[in-house]
Amino acid sequence: MPVGSIEVIAGCMFSGKTEELIREIRRALIAKQKVLVFDHTLDETRYGNGTVNTHSGLSVETFSVSNPSQILQIVKQEQPDVVAIDEAQFFKNLFVACEQLASQGIRVIIAGLNQDFRGEPFEEMKELMARADHIRMLTAICNNCGAQATKTQRFIDDKPAHYRSKRIEIGGTDKYQARCRACHDVPGKPV
Repeated sequence: MPVGSIEVIAGCMFSGKTEELIREIRRALIAKQKVLVFDHTLDETRYGNGTVNTHSGLSVETFSVSNPSQILQIVKQEQPDVVAIDEAQFFKNLFVACEQLASQGIRVIIAGLNQDFRGEPFEEMKELMARADHIRMLTAICNNCGAQATKTQRFIDDKPAHYRSKRIEIGGTDKYQARCRACHDVPGKPV
C-alpha cells in the first residue's frame, strides 16, 4: 500500500495558494495519478460552481462540498491516489478526514488561509498544519508598501474592517488586499 501524506499550502490572500495547489494537481496528473479536487460550497459565489479558480484566472474542475463527510463518500466511490482541497479554512473538522485519507495511502494536498482578516489563526488550519507531513507558507506583496505580505486586510466602504466585523466574507480584490505586518490595520483589535 502506498504511504499517504498530508501537505498544507498556507498563506494570506493573493499569495498564490490555489496556483500552487493547481501546480501540484497538474504534476500528479502528469504522473498518471488519479486526482480528485474539492472546494467548499461557500466559495461558489466568487467564481461559480464546479471549479477551483485562482485570482489570476487558472481553474480546475472540482467537487463543491460543504463538509468532510461528503469528501470521504466521494473518495470511497472514486478511489483516487491524490485528494486536493482548496479553501480548507471553511471546513469544520477537515483534519479528521485528512488523517483518515492519509492512513489509507492517499496523498492529501490542502490549500487555505492560515489567518483571518484580524490576523488570527483559522482553527482548522492550525489543526491541519499540526498534523501535516509538509507545510508551504506562501507570502504576497503588500498592496500598501510593497514589502512581503503575510496578512489579509479586509475593507468595508474603503476602510479597514473593524475587529467585530463578520469573520467570513467571500470576496476578492473588491474586499481584500495583502498587507505586511506594519501596514495591517484592524480597528478595535484587543491588544
